[in-house]
Amino acid sequence: MADDGGLSSFQKRMRAIPKAAREAVKPALMKSAYEIQDAMEALAPEDTGDLIGSITVTGPGQSTPPYSQPGGSMVVPENEVAITVGNTAVRYPHLVEYGTVNSQAQPFFWPAFRMTRKRALARIKRAIGKAIREAK
Repeated sequence: MADDGGLSSFQKRMRAIPKAAREAVKPALMKSAYEIQDAMEALAPEDTGDLIGSITVTGPGQSTPPYSQPGGSMVVPENEVAITVGNTAVRYPHLVEYGTVNSQAQPFFWPAFRMTRKRALARIKRAIGKAIREAK
């Protein structure tokens, strides 16, 4: 075995990073998504509780509920998490968020996202950094 100055071990470590980062980021994504969901539930108006009950976290490879906002039903790609509001029974979250001619806006979705985004990003970055440091 020739001495390559550690090049082969460095290359092996670099090849391990993407897989390690993908594996390490999923728990951080899910934890952050549930944290954002909790903030949305706290800010959402509670008339009947149906709106709050329709706030859903969907993990990678899963399908979001039909008629959910934003975007409706879709399969969440790898390394992504979707937080949606609405379902077949609750089709009005956008009307609550943005208001109508007859009712004032009661924003809950975007304010909760903006409040928790920085913390979620930091958690995800830490998980990726840790995976890169530990990749062997």
